[in-house]
Amino acid sequence: MRRGVKTGIVGGVFAAMVGTAGYGAYNLYNGLTGSSTSAAKPIATGPPTATEVRDTAKEFLADWATGQLTKAAQLTNSAVVATTALNDYQTRTLVSAVKLTPGTPVGRKVPFEVTATLSYQGKKSTWTYDSALTVTRGLTTGRALVDWKASVVHPELTEGEYLETGQGQTPTLNILDRDGKSMDPDDFPSLTDVFRQLQTRYGAKLGGTPGIETWINPNNGSSDAGKTLHFMTKSKGAKLRTTLDSGIQAAAEKAVKTRSQSSAVALQASTGKILAIANNPPTGFNTALQGQLAPGSTMKIITASTLLEKGLASPSEPLACPATTNYDQGQIFHNSEHTSNLQATFAGDFASSCNTAFISLTGRISDSALTTEARDVFGIGPEWNTGVSTFDGSVPGGSGDEKAAEMIGQGKIEMNPLNMASIAATARTGYFHQPVIVDPDLIEGTIAKSSRPLNATAAQQLRTMMHLTATSGTAAPAMRGVHGTYVGAKTGSAEVGGQDKPNGWLTAYRDDVAAAGVVQQGGHGVDSAGPIVAAILKAS
Repeated sequence: MRRGVKTGIVGGVFAAMVGTAGYGAYNLYNGLTGSSTSAAKPIATGPPTATEVRDTAKEFLADWATGQLTKAAQLTNSAVVATTALNDYQTRTLVSAVKLTPGTPVGRKVPFEVTATLSYQGKKSTWTYDSALTVTRGLTTGRALVDWKASVVHPELTEGEYLETGQGQTPTLNILDRDGKSMDPDDFPSLTDVFRQLQTRYGAKLGGTPGIETWINPNNGSSDAGKTLHFMTKSKGAKLRTTLDSGIQAAAEKAVKTRSQSSAVALQASTGKILAIANNPPTGFNTALQGQLAPGSTMKIITASTLLEKGLASPSEPLACPATTNYDQGQIFHNSEHTSNLQATFAGDFASSCNTAFISLTGRISDSALTTEARDVFGIGPEWNTGVSTFDGSVPGGSGDEKAAEMIGQGKIEMNPLNMASIAATARTGYFHQPVIVDPDLIEGTIAKSSRPLNATAAQQLRTMMHLTATSGTAAPAMRGVHGTYVGAKTGSAEVGGQDKPNGWLTAYRDDVAAAGVVQQGGHGVDSAGPIVAAILKAS
């Protein structure tokens, strides 16, 4: 049992035998009289009539409600599967009685109301919900039959799943934002998986006890609990205050809806506290926290800090931006739109996101310099313990073309919006603060730390270049209207093999809030991720 020991199952295990006799008959006459056999009755074709739809649904629901499950299943076009599902509903969901009330048919579809009585360890509970069935015509028999789907039992079931009732795996958890406001999961769909993880990790730790629940069992061998649909008894809930900000979260959810395959994260720069997490689509893989994508030119924040700290570049240094270049006679690199500016400075190259200028500096640093800078200053490398599952970024380093590619955020570098928001936060404050979503005292494991802050002079130079990017560089169109004492940004476009368009990135900060976003196959970061990040910062 996935959610705890379950006892008191109603009834036994029901076995069903489905007959194979065909429908329709032949009228045979006695051959001795010289009579001949009449023709078989024609098999009906075409959609079921309104009368057939009504009568079939009524008979099926009546048989189901009275416990004649095999008979009910034979009124479907998948009798074996339906028999198993209806028996599971009785024995696994612990339904001791069920009332099924058909509504008015709409074409071949018949809605119906389910009122189920659940019985568990002497406790009873009434569960009412709406479902529907569709009547079709049997291909070989011509009979009007219920077109069997798992959703007939409950509209949220899919094939192979079933409902199960028992003791819940974890207590319910009243999740609060940083100001103590309760956060309803239905209002923040991007946080569905995050809330589930928080409940699993901290529900019992905070003193809650599980209730008696009915949930969807995915029946796929996974230990993960399915969605709870009904509570016989509520669990004793606990309260968990997170670092999330309801207002910023709402703005992030709204912003990512404007672009498909988009993700974003916002942090408090001075603490690393996670303020918002958003994905579109909102459910499924959590790219915002667990994505492993090349960050493109947003990586130039780390590259620039490496060069600035080592005194290998300065903002005012003349540094040409040719249309193409290579490193050590290797791969040819180019700029977006194949632009060039031979009179540029290092700060201008950063603001215009010139790839070739940065590639030209590859020989000034060691093969491990970017990896070391990422780890020692920006906290990318050590494992992060944020309170939920995350991918914590990777800058593996390398030589030759790999080293050159990593200078501009390509090659084997992998990041997600959480990582890039943290990198922008470190650039803003000069100090790495590992992102967290709950009080660090609740988190098992060590909170990651960097070995040193960003050099004060380099930090000021980097902020100046990021401000230039936000006000007159590649990020300016998106950042227009984002005002504050401290404003900075960096765009990125990461090429991915097999994609028509690169992934678009933007990471930025406004005073004490840092945010990052990515739109997969979004093209230019300023056009795709830019408006998302700007909307989040304006809401902070």
